[in-house]
Amino acid sequence: MSDTEHFYQSHIFVCQNERPDGHPRGCCQAAGATRLRNYMKVRVKELGIAAARVNTAGCLDRCELGPVMVIYPQGTWYRYDNQDDIDEILQTHLIEGRVVDRLQLQPDQ
Repeated sequence: MSDTEHFYQSHIFVCQNERPDGHPRGCCQAAGATRLRNYMKVRVKELGIAAARVNTAGCLDRCELGPVMVIYPQGTWYRYDNQDDIDEILQTHLIEGRVVDRLQLQPDQ
């Protein structure tokens, strides 16, 4: 394997952090992160995106914005609310190679 070959072309790290109810920072888990991560894993397979891996992550430290994910190697951060958002990220970012501007998080957020 050369330096440019990778087992996966994309790693999607999906925050699954859980904090107690009422925590001032909130948490991705309370916003449905597990249900949406499970949906994403199924959709990646259905769409035949074999070069992508959906990974569970602990706290990604952007709790107030959750649920959040980060896609590497690009290092693109997204916030998402529902299955439609997941579908748009998978289609636009992973299949078409473009950023979903409306869902992208910026470094200063």
